[in-house]
Amino acid sequence: MKRAASFILTFTAALAANPLSAQNYPQQPPPYYGQQQSYPQQAPAYGTQQLDDLVGRIALYPDPLLAQVLTASTYSYQILDAAGWARAHAYLAPDQMVRAIREDGLPWDPSVIGLIPFPSVLNMLAGDMNWTQQLESAVLASRSAVMDAVQAQRSLALGYGYLRSNSQIRVVANPGYIEILPVEPGVIYAPYYDPYVVFRRPRPGLVVGGAISFGPRISIGVFAPWGWGGAAFGWREHAIIVNSRPWERNWENREAYRHQYEAVRPRAEAPRVERHELREYRGEERRRDDRREDRRDERRDERR
Repeated sequence: MKRAASFILTFTAALAANPLSAQNYPQQPPPYYGQQQSYPQQAPAYGTQQLDDLVGRIALYPDPLLAQVLTASTYSYQILDAAGWARAHAYLAPDQMVRAIREDGLPWDPSVIGLIPFPSVLNMLAGDMNWTQQLESAVLASRSAVMDAVQAQRSLALGYGYLRSNSQIRVVANPGYIEILPVEPGVIYAPYYDPYVVFRRPRPGLVVGGAISFGPRISIGVFAPWGWGGAAFGWREHAIIVNSRPWERNWENREAYRHQYEAVRPRAEAPRVERHELREYRGEERRRDDRREDRRDERRDERR
């Protein structure tokens, strides 16, 4: 059976076992667009070890990318849809992707849209929604403690020799805090590492140089309207800087706060209409299944 490329924007928990399954796109307004997450009235409390474990998988991200991840996590209910959109449009060049974002009127918070150039990061967030929602609650309830946990983990990785400057990142050890900055302004490489390795003392004789690897070169300049024009940290002040302004969303103002971005927030009052080609990206197992199904259809056609 020859399949037309199709994609549904809204994901459900049932897709976890088969995240790239396609359906007709779109049939009805996505249920989560513009809707706030329901939160408990009482802000959660986290211990130091809990936060250390929570931030481990992102603590070594370059500061601009980490700032985007922390802010985007507070809109966790939008992550699944954004990850799917990013996968379906991963074939687009950066300027084409910006055009598609604008044409589609993506209704998510700009912090979430700002991660679309990093589908691997969105997939990581979407692939473990329990963790993402815990990060969301921690950032909203205890941003200062989350940032302290990041610094604690960076200090461990630096002390054990795993975290160091290279051709992708510049590690700057300041009194009281460690910055991880891109070597080339406007270019971000997402790192890959095992938190159970880089935050623990290496075994004698272990070569630590290859413990952190990096993804492809991502130019973020054209994505400036979605926070990349100035994403950083004020580590001493425990401030997250997005679009060159302090990002001040917290547990108390989470429903009302809207950060200022260059990008205009579209209103989602009707189903979106795709204005360009969609492509699906499936795992090798799914592609083999499709080929087998195609062959079965061909044999069926021959028998008729």
